[in-house]
Amino acid sequence: MPSSAHLLTLATAVSSAAAAFQGFNYGSTFTDGRVKSQQDFESEFKTAASLDGTNGGFTSARLYTMVQGGTPNDPISAIPAAISTKTSLLLGLWASAGEASFKNELAALQKTIDQYCGKLDGLIAGISVGSEDLYRISPIGQAASPDPGASPDTLVSYVKQVRDTIKGSCLQDAPIGHVDTWTVYVNETNKPVIDAIDWVGMDAYPYYENTKPNELSNAKSLFQAALDKTKGVSGGKPVWITETGWPVSGDKSGAAVPSTDNAKVFWDEVGCPMFGKTNVWWFTLQDGSPTTPNPAFGVIGSELTTKPLYDLSCDNVDPSPSSTSAVSSSSKPSSTAVPSASSSAQSEQPSTSSADSGSGSGSVSNSAPAATTTAQGGSVSSSAPAPGTTVSTVVVPPPVGGNTSSAGGSVPTGTNPAGQPTAPTGTGAQPTASPSSIPTAAAGRVNSIGAAAVAIVMAAAVI
Repeated sequence: MPSSAHLLTLATAVSSAAAAFQGFNYGSTFTDGRVKSQQDFESEFKTAASLDGTNGGFTSARLYTMVQGGTPNDPISAIPAAISTKTSLLLGLWASAGEASFKNELAALQKTIDQYCGKLDGLIAGISVGSEDLYRISPIGQAASPDPGASPDTLVSYVKQVRDTIKGSCLQDAPIGHVDTWTVYVNETNKPVIDAIDWVGMDAYPYYENTKPNELSNAKSLFQAALDKTKGVSGGKPVWITETGWPVSGDKSGAAVPSTDNAKVFWDEVGCPMFGKTNVWWFTLQDGSPTTPNPAFGVIGSELTTKPLYDLSCDNVDPSPSSTSAVSSSSKPSSTAVPSASSSAQSEQPSTSSADSGSGSGSVSNSAPAATTTAQGGSVSSSAPAPGTTVSTVVVPPPVGGNTSSAGGSVPTGTNPAGQPTAPTGTGAQPTASPSSIPTAAAGRVNSIGAAAVAIVMAAAVI
C-alpha cells in the first residue's frame, strides 16, 4: 500500500490541476503613508473576494514585506487578516534595502512561524525572497529607486537563510521563489538566482514598454513575448504571474493609453485566458486610497466597493486556453494552500495590491513620468503591470511575488515595501507559509477535499 504522505501528494496534484491561485498585490501602507491595520487588510480581502463579475475567485494576496509598518520586525497584520478571511498568501520578504533590513524580515518570518503556524494550514501559496531586486541593481533601476537592490549572490544567500528559517516548521514545504522582470532573468549573470529557487515570479507591464510599439493592440503579444522568454530560461521551473495589469488613468507611456476601456481589453485578452489555469496576482485591487497615483491600476477607485471600474467577468471571452495561459499553475505542495475553484476562467477580476500595501507592484519605465499622487477624484483609467510567475520545490508550488519590474519590457518600474511607487514604480513580495498537511477547504478555494478523495481513490485503485 502507498504511504499516506504519497496519497496526500497525489491528492494535492489532482486538486491543483483543477485551479490556480488568483488574487491581487497588497501593499503595507496607504498612499498617504498610513500603516494598514488588520481591519484594513480584512476589508480589502473581503472586497476582493466579493467583486462583481468574478464569481468569488480573487481569494489570494501577494505581500511585499513580512514586517508590520512602525515596528522593527513584528509580523505584518495582513497575516492574521488572511487567517480571519481565509485568504491564501504569497508571502514576501523585502530584499532591496540591505542586510540589516533583511534580518528584520527574517525575524518577522520567524515570529510568524511562532505565532501563527497552527492557523496557517491551507493558506500559504509560497514565499517570495525579494521583488525586482535584480532590476534595481541595473543602471536604470539605480537611477529610479532609492533602494539599492540586491546582487545575484546576495539573493542566493537570502534564499538559503529563508530555507534555514523555515526548516522543521509548518512552512518547511512552502515553495520559495523570486519576483523580477523578464529582462533580468534572461541575463546569464542572474542564472544563480533561478537555480536557487523553486518557482520564477514574473512582473510584466506592456504599458511600460515604451521603447516598442506598445499600443493596446500589441499588449497581448508583448506580454506573451515576455512570458515566453522567462519560461525559456526558467530551467523547467514553474513561472508565476506575480504582477501585470493596465492603468485605468494617468499619462500615456509611449503609445499606451490608460483608460478603463483599455484596462478591460487587457483584462479580457491577457487575464481571462490565465485565470484558473495559472497562478496570477493582478496589479491591482486598489492603488488610489486616499490619493490617486499616476498612473493608477486599481480595478476599484478610492473607496472600497465590490463594484469595479470595468467589467471583470470573462463571460464573453474565448474560453479556450491561449499560449498565455500555458504557464504551469500546478505549483501547490500538499502542505500549502490549494487555489480556489472560483479562480477559473470565469473569475475575471484582477488581483493586485494597493500602492500602499507592503511593497508596490506597479512598474514604471525610466522614460515614463515619475509616479505621482493626486487627490482621488473621477474615474480611474485602466493600465496593468505584467504578471509574474513562480515555481515551488514541492510537487505543486505556490506563487510568490516580487518587487519592481518592467512590463515585460524595457522600462521597469519600482515600488517600496509599503507598496508605494518610487520614481519607477515597483512591486514587493508577500510572505507565505505552507502547512504540513493537506489544507482545509476554505471559502473561495478549489474543492480540495473532493479532489483529494478522488486522488486517494485513484491511487488505491492503481495500487
